[in-house]
Amino acid sequence: MIDDHPMIIEGYQNTLQFTKKEDQELFIDVANNCDEALKYIDKSRNYDKQYNIIFVDISLPSSSDGSMNSGEDLAEYARQVLPNTKIVVLTMFNESFRIHNIIKNINPEGFLIKSDLTSSELASAFQAVINNPPFYSGTVNSYIRKVISSDIVIDDKNRKILHLLSQGVKTKNLAAHLGVSLSAVEKRKKQLKDVFSVDDGQDETLLKEARKKGFV
Repeated sequence: MIDDHPMIIEGYQNTLQFTKKEDQELFIDVANNCDEALKYIDKSRNYDKQYNIIFVDISLPSSSDGSMNSGEDLAEYARQVLPNTKIVVLTMFNESFRIHNIIKNINPEGFLIKSDLTSSELASAFQAVINNPPFYSGTVNSYIRKVISSDIVIDDKNRKILHLLSQGVKTKNLAAHLGVSLSAVEKRKKQLKDVFSVDDGQDETLLKEARKKGFV
């Protein structure tokens, strides 16, 4: 279990120990930052008996060598070196852009938004991930339903434009975030407004329509 708040991990542990099945025995290692987590992951990869599940929070302090900047980096690394280990992501982030990237880059067996989380949901998620993954919390499922039901397909750069606009980034500053020219940004914004049928040319209208379809 990887989280930088010890009290949160203690709550997770207590819930799982109290709700586990009679035939289940839990051995839980705890890490509060990327450095501690890397030591446990690398230790596990050298043993015949590797972790069944890794619970990882996305918001974590960077590793001391700068190789890992978040729990997302850790989860991607664990996916590579522990291919048989199931990964459960827990995060406060509920923006569509972040949910999309986590599903795309990690494809976790469990994906829980902390604002959705209750003790009973954590217990249900644990059993589901062991026996019949995946298990996604309500916010994640809502995002997936919206995107699946939409016939709109946009690429990752356009998703990032929508995300940055929703965070208040001005058009003139988007180019630096995306590594493209300002004219390329303007062209992409025009494409997005065409895709979402925005007639008034306003960014707020674009974001409103994108939210309806689950892209923001």
